[in-house]
Amino acid sequence: MAMFTSHILSTGWYFRDSEDSSPEAWMPVPEVPSVVHQDLQANGRLENPYVGFNELDARWVNEKSWAYRKILQTPAIPAGSVVVLAFDGLDTFATVKLDDTIILESNNMFQAHRVDVTKALETEGEHVLEIEFDCALLRAQELRKQDPNHKWASFNGDPARMSVRKAQYHWGWDWGPVLMTAGIWREVRLEVYSARLADLWTDIGLDSNHESAHVSAFTELDAVNLDSSYKVNFTLSFEGEEIARETATPKDRIATVDFDIPQPRLWWPHGYGNPNLYEIAATLEKGQDEVHKIAKKIGIRTAEVIQQPDKHGKSFFFRINGVDIFCGGSCWIPADNLLPSIDAERYRKWIELMVAGRQIMVRVWGGGCYEDDSFYQACDDLGVLVWQDFMFGCGNYPTWPELLESIEQEAIYNVRRLRHHPSIVLYAGNNEDYQVQESAGLTYNYEDKNPENWLKSDFPARYIYEKLLPDVIQELSPRTFYHPGSPWGDGKVTSDPTVGDLHQWNVWHGTQEKYQIFDTLGGRFNSEFGMEAFPHLSTINYFVEHEKDKYPQSHVLDFHNKADGHERRIATYLVENLRTATDLETYVYLTQVVQAETMMFGYRGWRRQWGDERHCGGALLWQLNDCWPTISWAIVDYFLRPKPAFYAVARVLNPVAVGVRREHHDWSITHAQPPKTSKFELWVASSLQKELSGKVELRFLSVDTGHEIRERIVHEDVKIVPNGTTNIITDGVIDHTIDTEPHVLAARLWLDGDIAARDVDWPQPFKYLDFADRGLEVSRGSETADQQTFKISTQKPVKCLVFEERDGIRLSDSAMDIVPGDDQTVTVTGLRPEETLKYKFLGQ
Repeated sequence: MAMFTSHILSTGWYFRDSEDSSPEAWMPVPEVPSVVHQDLQANGRLENPYVGFNELDARWVNEKSWAYRKILQTPAIPAGSVVVLAFDGLDTFATVKLDDTIILESNNMFQAHRVDVTKALETEGEHVLEIEFDCALLRAQELRKQDPNHKWASFNGDPARMSVRKAQYHWGWDWGPVLMTAGIWREVRLEVYSARLADLWTDIGLDSNHESAHVSAFTELDAVNLDSSYKVNFTLSFEGEEIARETATPKDRIATVDFDIPQPRLWWPHGYGNPNLYEIAATLEKGQDEVHKIAKKIGIRTAEVIQQPDKHGKSFFFRINGVDIFCGGSCWIPADNLLPSIDAERYRKWIELMVAGRQIMVRVWGGGCYEDDSFYQACDDLGVLVWQDFMFGCGNYPTWPELLESIEQEAIYNVRRLRHHPSIVLYAGNNEDYQVQESAGLTYNYEDKNPENWLKSDFPARYIYEKLLPDVIQELSPRTFYHPGSPWGDGKVTSDPTVGDLHQWNVWHGTQEKYQIFDTLGGRFNSEFGMEAFPHLSTINYFVEHEKDKYPQSHVLDFHNKADGHERRIATYLVENLRTATDLETYVYLTQVVQAETMMFGYRGWRRQWGDERHCGGALLWQLNDCWPTISWAIVDYFLRPKPAFYAVARVLNPVAVGVRREHHDWSITHAQPPKTSKFELWVASSLQKELSGKVELRFLSVDTGHEIRERIVHEDVKIVPNGTTNIITDGVIDHTIDTEPHVLAARLWLDGDIAARDVDWPQPFKYLDFADRGLEVSRGSETADQQTFKISTQKPVKCLVFEERDGIRLSDSAMDIVPGDDQTVTVTGLRPEETLKYKFLGQ
């Protein structure tokens, strides 16, 4: 009995422009997986499309078809075995030939394929494997023309993209370039076996008291001749130690066993407990021979989305293992336009950054891709919850029968692939497709529950989101919550703040509201909101080639900002709030200050609302990351360099956070007249599960002198409610006829004698304040070979002290507000004793 063997086909590939049939046209491919843009760069035929205007010079690649080929050697094929050619991902219209015979035709980037090539490889020696990738751009346009009656309503990119099952952002988005990739984007291999385990999955039940768990484990067998001599041996392990073992005989190609686990170690999001993982392994045996073995990590947990009527409408929040979780986090776009360039280490660094930023949830956005296994494994390992969109974004998708069949197979494949990950707690049908339906006036009668009617309407995509996808989830992952779209709420208008989730874009887009009132614009779960900022100067230096272009409004900088109207919107938020600048370094910093303030105002207010009957169940900012070096809403740039907003969010998401805020005075409406009085509020938000006792202090400090202008307020022995909000002052008043100096409200929280949290509320707008002569001191404290401590003090309040971001170093904090009498420290990991670190603050 031969064991299962796998031969990864990563080397020995060549590629060419399909129109050039000359023998010398073939160029070597360094390694597969890859896409054509990577391979052209490796062969000196394409400049880096991320630099300067090179994206435009790469447009010719988008309109070509490409061929890849490899010489295969027939592997050793034991008697009674089959040989399968397995493709984990072909981008996108792929015709696969083996010795000039077509063995596969694929048109869906998100599917995997398996082809039996046993007969084709019977002849020993060399065989030619060739893959023709037809031009997805042109094919999409042809498909659109074939259905002129469909209403091709969409946001972003060529509407024809909706006819093709390819990552939609490849057509260009309001943060990304038009790079129409093609190629073998995921692993390809030859498998030789007489029998194999085709799948391994579990169904996990957890008792309400968490005292015991029940794990049912299943495997699906794929065998040439399946007889009663086959057995499957299942083992369950924790931290490398086997805790249970059972053996099963397959029945109808399925083997199943049950495990009862007393006192299970639960999987928790970080900050709530350990993300404990068990390993389930299945070994296929025939007699005494081990034929094939697979293993997966699983987590024991419950995950619910709580939707119940309350005084605010209908709730929408997550409950993990019986604990209500405020889901502060980010939306995720693909971390590169050239997807095979993202390795497991880079994925893990992104998720590690989320944990360092105290972010609980990541939303995999529907215009990208179902991510690599290593992305979800990092989320499992580090305790980050995943909201997973299906790959539909900003459009009214057509529903031809063959397209629906392809979508169904895509969904089945990916849900089967991902369903064991404890991090995945929600599947959503699409991104903003119901908003497209509203904006285009398409038919949507929520009361009509007949799916066949939906297919006949001018919004047929409803069938995908409310019939096809939920049926797949119910069949393959029934314990995972399914949400028809994002945003969506019980068929109501998508801007309804009382139900479901909300994309709040009336800051930046829409009515361009003041960011200071962000908390008043939220809904039950705010799954998108954002503010643009420039990346760090080091990132700009990467893609701006010439010194003459390094000014804020240069052509190349505008080219790297794909957002409509970005010039006006950035200018509006800068001029309303800050004294503007013309030198690039200061301008970059000012945009980052605005982004940090915007995110802080949103998160701080919405987290406070968590304590009000879960009024707000979570906030996922748009966006965590970039797919190329650019100017966007990302709070961490393409090179994993955090912007100041990253640190502002982390502070608000501290397990216990203090908040202080005076009421917003709209200086633009009052023609810059100051208020006569200002109300203010002081509170503490906690995500911990136990009551705490602490001390809260509020000081009133002059911006101009640093002196206290009135008596500080101190509350001793404050009882901080668990997993909620403790309101300390709700009706404070500042009389500006008495306290005439502009002043900050500086709040501190002590727990067990140590300062646990700070918050500073500033008079707005910053442009009216004098930041001269702050008396800031930054001095070195303790140091080791790779870790330095900086002590920070000031004589007058300092706004947004930002330390230089440098590759290979990690800051414990940045974008800090510093006030007199409250010295702070920052620990810098990866900085050597002889190295210095630059910093900047507002008005410097």
